[in-house]
Amino acid sequence: MTTLYIRYPARAAAADNGVPASCQFALVGDGGNVMQQGAGALGNLGELVSGARRVVLLLAAADVSLLKVKMPPLSGARLKAALPNLVEEQVLGDPADCVLALAPASGDSDERVVAVANRAWLEVLVKALVAQGAHGVSALPVQLSLPLAPGSVSAALGVDEAGLELTLRSAPNEGLGLTLPNAAEPALHTLRALAGEAPLTLYVAPAQRAEYAAAAANVPGITIEEDNWVHRIAAAKAVTFDLAAGLGAVSGATARAWARWKWPYRIAIAAVLVNIVGMNWEWMRLKREADAVKQNMVQVFRAAYPNQPVTGDPVAQMRRNIALARASNGAGTADEFTNMSAVLGEALAVLPNREAVAGIEYKERSMTVRFKPNSVDANALAQVQAALAQRKMSATESGPGVWLVKAGGK
Repeated sequence: MTTLYIRYPARAAAADNGVPASCQFALVGDGGNVMQQGAGALGNLGELVSGARRVVLLLAAADVSLLKVKMPPLSGARLKAALPNLVEEQVLGDPADCVLALAPASGDSDERVVAVANRAWLEVLVKALVAQGAHGVSALPVQLSLPLAPGSVSAALGVDEAGLELTLRSAPNEGLGLTLPNAAEPALHTLRALAGEAPLTLYVAPAQRAEYAAAAANVPGITIEEDNWVHRIAAAKAVTFDLAAGLGAVSGATARAWARWKWPYRIAIAAVLVNIVGMNWEWMRLKREADAVKQNMVQVFRAAYPNQPVTGDPVAQMRRNIALARASNGAGTADEFTNMSAVLGEALAVLPNREAVAGIEYKERSMTVRFKPNSVDANALAQVQAALAQRKMSATESGPGVWLVKAGGK
């Protein structure tokens, strides 16, 4: 996956007659390697924009103000709602016409940096990227993409249609931008005045390094370095606030991504609904069959016992009636205690030790037989099981010296 970085020039440098401004760009891999770089109009970068996982728009320093504002002790949501009122005195015009981004707190100070940009202008840029297929858009102040050593000041000078575009970074979240006449030595004196006594590192294009190195000989404390995308990207990755988030730019890209998945989601939902309807239809069919079988059993019961109402399960009720009829005729059921104990006594006769039984308990139509310690073994159990099987009964060992005997060979 790749990230596309675009440096958009200052609004003052936009060409007249509707000619699009030229933007420098770099396509970067996940490892930070620059895969492709160049320049072109923002509207002509559609293939790169749509192919990148994320687009980072670096806004000119002259178009983004970084204001230090004293913050009240409010929670995140309340503080965000109060931002327009907090920056009102430092913003020309209505704060509602601006997009605001709050930098993270640093140290114990109650002052925090707020990035301010024109909302309508930024909205046009972000919508242009979303229209070209951007999957996610971030907008950062370009002054924070300059490397910064502790105790020093960083700056950059670039040539555009309006002259020299000056970018200066004086602290981790502080910086400014100006447009100056295209003259090297006066620009260096302006930078020296803005930086104060701090050491100043100036980044310029490789083709301009010789010119500015010669001009810097007359201005003390300025180091000239070549500007490149590698250190710009490394610094931009450390920026932790995003102006585009205030526009809902990410949600716009998300809506576009949702549009691509709209039909697959609809098909999946339709498949789920079809399965739900099918399962309910099958359940209703089985329920009708179950009702028909139960009604048939009720009819059979009423035919056999016309004077007796059905009080529950007709099958269980008929079994009870049959058992009562057998008992009244002197024929007990196989799982009665007397029948089971008689069959068990005959089966235990195969054991050599006739006094091995310690106790018998009859419960829930089964017998629990407890033996004296060390009086039965697996061989004895096998012999008794074989004898019981002939009489349609079974015996299983439920514990050491404890057998569970049931009727029906279960």
